[in-house]
Amino acid sequence: MGNNRGGESWLFVKQVVEGRWFSVFTSFLIMIGCGSPYLFGTYSKLLKTKFDYNQTQLNTLGFAKDLGSNLGVFAGLFAEVAPPWMLFLVGISSNFFSYFMIWLSVSNYVSKPQLWLMFVYIYITSNSQNFPNTAVMVTSVGNFPDQRGIILGLLKGFVGLGGAILTQINLAIYGNQNSMDLLLLLSWLPSIVCFLCFLPIRTIKAQKHPQELKVFYHLLYVSISIAVFLLFLTITQRNIAFSQAGYVGGVAVIVVLICLPLLIAIKEELFLFKLGKQTMNPSVVVSLPCEQLEEISKISLPSVSNACKKPQRGEDFSILQALLSKDMALIFIATVFACGSSVAAIDNLGQIAESLKYPNHSIGILVSWISIFNFFGRVFSGFISETLMTKYKLPRPFMFGLTQLFTSTGLLSIAFPYINSVYVASLIIGFGLGAQTPLIFAIISDLFGLKHYSTLLNCGQLAVPLGSYIMNVEVIGRFYDAEATKIGNVKNGKGLTCTGTHCFSESFMILATMTLFGAMASFVLAYRTQDFYKGDVYKKYKDDMEATQSNVELNSFEDKNNEHKKKIDDESK
Repeated sequence: MGNNRGGESWLFVKQVVEGRWFSVFTSFLIMIGCGSPYLFGTYSKLLKTKFDYNQTQLNTLGFAKDLGSNLGVFAGLFAEVAPPWMLFLVGISSNFFSYFMIWLSVSNYVSKPQLWLMFVYIYITSNSQNFPNTAVMVTSVGNFPDQRGIILGLLKGFVGLGGAILTQINLAIYGNQNSMDLLLLLSWLPSIVCFLCFLPIRTIKAQKHPQELKVFYHLLYVSISIAVFLLFLTITQRNIAFSQAGYVGGVAVIVVLICLPLLIAIKEELFLFKLGKQTMNPSVVVSLPCEQLEEISKISLPSVSNACKKPQRGEDFSILQALLSKDMALIFIATVFACGSSVAAIDNLGQIAESLKYPNHSIGILVSWISIFNFFGRVFSGFISETLMTKYKLPRPFMFGLTQLFTSTGLLSIAFPYINSVYVASLIIGFGLGAQTPLIFAIISDLFGLKHYSTLLNCGQLAVPLGSYIMNVEVIGRFYDAEATKIGNVKNGKGLTCTGTHCFSESFMILATMTLFGAMASFVLAYRTQDFYKGDVYKKYKDDMEATQSNVELNSFEDKNNEHKKKIDDESK
């Protein structure tokens, strides 16, 4: 009897560790580490003062960060031929190397790097995140194809929270806002977490949960609780001086909240485990003979794309067919102007606060607020877009355009500043950019299929660094340096600086206009795809999952039958 219970316990533990929900939990932990590029605004001021950069040079480094974050096509192509664990190892090693080299540079352990070398280091810091990011997103969409908007929103939401969580951990460990300590933390902590968590993340053909959407809502509630607590923590820290013990207590609560998805995973796997035990009867588990299951599986396989025939929206496009389509061109235009403007604004947040004479501690708070509301935007767009699309047939690109209109109001708050306008702008821009991110990935998967999704999602991101470069270097940087030069405000050891509302006013008027132009491109795409979204976007994947589900149930029954026979043989001996 004891051996039987021990065997069942081991089977349950094995099911939990190998299950889809545990994979989701470990994915959340890894995606928190992928949020490290959002902290560039925290340590960029250190780089400017340490190496005497002007604003154009600093914005060039900001462009390096944006280029690395969005030039994920190499990770996408690698994912086409390599298993997920190889992508994780590449990301771990490159993340540690790049942040550690920057830390050595600012700590004077190595000689001052030239601008081009610092550009390379910062490029690698953000590009390294594409490898685990791609592996997590591709496997998760494959594991939950009919809930892709929701899972993408949750995953990218934890990326958004990453900046705020890592900031609190840095304060708990080092007890101050020292950017040098933060750089060291970013080198080792995300690398260790990724190394410990990457093995469960793979494509899993498992029994479908009968209340899958309900489980995702439970995960949503947990993630919102984390975000609300982080918001409460940062607001409190803005008004009250914390001791290191206070920071440690705050992080302890965050760790407990982050572990709640693990309890949800165990609970749901226990439900599936008990459900599996109740279906030991083969007549209950398998309703179709094996021959018919094989026929269904063959029918459900996606047809091979004909190079001479253009696939319909929702079918599997080849990489070239997708990249050369008008739909992708509109996505590219909207992303260049709207997302590029938002990223450029976030990169300059520290300098904006400095020019408007905000206190030094406010920069860390602003970065945390962007991170937190970036999360709210991501999960909001993931869940709401899925609901509006499936229930009300509203095209996802239309929601993409609405988020861009909303973001433009935040840019105008910087162009025409008022009391605490930078705080308001950080909330709006963080939420708006966060909402746009999962929508880009979901739209690409909706229109061009999942066959080459790992490559296409990273190709779609290429528009962001282009837009960021134009807005960051050619618009914000040049206008800022021109304003600073007019008043001759050059301080030794602090680079070229500008103080006053005029420093960013004109450039952010341009950014708001460009964001509105991007929104117009999104609305054109929504008009073009309205007939497609009126149909059942997920019909193909539902059919595939039904066939897979039958096969999984058959295999599950055979495995349990073999286990049962083995136990009988052992007892007879």
